[in-house]
Amino acid sequence: MAPNQSSPPVLFDRTLLGVRQRRAAEVGAVPFLLDRVAEDMAERLNVVLREFQHAADIGTPGDQVRGALAARLRELARVDLPIDECEAVRLSPDSLDLAVSGLAFQFVNDLPGLLVQIRRALKPDGFLLAATIGGETLTELRQAFAIAEVELEGGISPRVAPFADLRDVGALLQRAGFALPVTDVDRVVVRYNDAFALMHDLRRMGATNIMTERRRTSLRRATLLRMAQIYHERFTDPDGRIRATFDIVWLSGWAPHESQQKPLQPGSAKASLEQAVKGRGKT
Repeated sequence: MAPNQSSPPVLFDRTLLGVRQRRAAEVGAVPFLLDRVAEDMAERLNVVLREFQHAADIGTPGDQVRGALAARLRELARVDLPIDECEAVRLSPDSLDLAVSGLAFQFVNDLPGLLVQIRRALKPDGFLLAATIGGETLTELRQAFAIAEVELEGGISPRVAPFADLRDVGALLQRAGFALPVTDVDRVVVRYNDAFALMHDLRRMGATNIMTERRRTSLRRATLLRMAQIYHERFTDPDGRIRATFDIVWLSGWAPHESQQKPLQPGSAKASLEQAVKGRGKT
């Protein structure tokens, strides 16, 4: 049978993701990114001057977001993302005033489909606020691995997941039917003694390689050591510690409602840009 051309590519092994996240929780997760997201999410919601009676936390791997928002929201249900993305997310249509999510969307194969489901679950004028890993996250590790593998193995294998950038996410919000979409990036630079300390933290985040096209054989010791050497040579600060970049992409949008501000139609402005600029020059 020919593959369904309309289906999104399956980039991530979500069963393996669940296994690694549970293992990370058992040995003691490293939560500094989730802690930051939870704090920022509470601050961002505090400036939204309205009450949210029915809210859901969608897919967040941990309790940080729900803890940070407990004082703000009367109800914040946890909704897990299905392992099999052929299954719908357990959300009823027009049931939510607010949907939030922290660091879950980056490992979703069909993000456009998930955003459509969330938009349908929101009541008119309902609000989505989410944070996902994106942009230039782990660019240093990606570059170091690529150079080491080309040198020692003659090619590159998928090691670091591809991440959506700001424009991609904004376009997806519009495609899913959200009104007034907004995106921005919070860049976090974390410093480590060496690349092995970074990889240790990634394991305890449950964020190691889950790409479906990952190499199944063990990483060669020589390649790993060369990667760490390249990382140190290229991305070390004056004090000898290496840098690791994490870009947290924030996205928000509203379920359409007639009360929302509408953009002006082209040609409807009452004054030209030229007139405005000339006016600013008058004293």
